[in-house]
Amino acid sequence: MANKTIDYYNTNASMFTSDTISADMSDAQQRFLSAIQTEHPGTALKDLTILDFGCGTGRDTKYFLDWGYTVAAIDGSKELAQKASDYTGIHVKTMLFQDFHDENRFDGVWACASILHLSKNELPSVMNHIVKSLKAGGIIYTSFKYGNFEGYRGNRYYTDLDEQSLNKLISQSPSIRILEQWISSDVRPERNQEKWINIIAVKENDDC
Repeated sequence: MANKTIDYYNTNASMFTSDTISADMSDAQQRFLSAIQTEHPGTALKDLTILDFGCGTGRDTKYFLDWGYTVAAIDGSKELAQKASDYTGIHVKTMLFQDFHDENRFDGVWACASILHLSKNELPSVMNHIVKSLKAGGIIYTSFKYGNFEGYRGNRYYTDLDEQSLNKLISQSPSIRILEQWISSDVRPERNQEKWINIIAVKENDDC
């Protein structure tokens, strides 16, 4: 994630929080949680661990915590990580996505509108590290603005993906299989003309 993008979030953390903290992501959240529960029938929610990968304000972290899951969270912005820590009551680690390395730890990784700030060249490596962090049967959710643009919009770097480019990205991590893919409108009413591509995939084995 480019420093200019992180600088934007550090400088505008309060504005970004007010803009996104109340966004209703329950449709995607419930699809994600349903996939986790399908892969782990009968497991107590507190025994299922989710990583919020680029948690921003902590909105989704708190949602998963309130449902009873064990949740860890990271964000590249120090200011957002602090706001998320305050909001959720858990420690949110400040970490660049490129520096993330973990193995066989999580039952789910939620990467909502986060890794879209990486360049197209950086995405495969970060995606592989996400996959490595999942246990077998682990679920990943991620979303991108829909399209084929790459570059700066204002002070933030974006990589947009469509069906073909997202499937190509997923295919570079052969241990995961797509469960569901869909197009949605931005949940913020003033931006509902913007389209997003969403994907839920499962890690089928540890050969990644």
